[in-house]
Amino acid sequence: MARSRYVILEPDKPHFLTCTVVEWLPVFTRPDAVQILLDSWSHQHTNAGLQLFGYVILENHLHFVARAPRLDKCLSSFKSFTATRLIELLKKHQAERLLARLRLAKQVHKHDRKYQFWQEGSHAEMVFSEHIMREKLEYIHQNPVQRGYVDFPEHWRYSSARNYLGQPGLIEIDPWV
Repeated sequence: MARSRYVILEPDKPHFLTCTVVEWLPVFTRPDAVQILLDSWSHQHTNAGLQLFGYVILENHLHFVARAPRLDKCLSSFKSFTATRLIELLKKHQAERLLARLRLAKQVHKHDRKYQFWQEGSHAEMVFSEHIMREKLEYIHQNPVQRGYVDFPEHWRYSSARNYLGQPGLIEIDPWV
């Protein structure tokens, strides 16, 4: 499979990003797995200038809209850090079937790791207008509704939909106003 690099040419502009677990494996079914993602975003917000405008975390992938002085570096760091921590969590919970699939997903030429957690690339799309920003946030927040998981976006715990309704969310975001 060809490597598809995420291209972030204008880091001062927000980007819509998608990160998917290899083979669409359902890893984010436990609160402690999701917390690793939230903690990483919080750390980057504090230490790398990440502005997180919206997000949704589903069982096997996530979408978010963000901006940072070096968004490409933030994204790379996010994927590397979370992959390591999530694999540690899976080992702790003895999730042998998932770990075996992550071992099989590792490409032969990668000698720096035993597992492949995230799919290559992140499908970065620059958000270049107010209209596109609203469209991407709506897509993010409606994702669990469209999948039939909840009736209303704010009922999905792992999303920024509550933040946009003035309710407390699980993580601080930078609301797009």
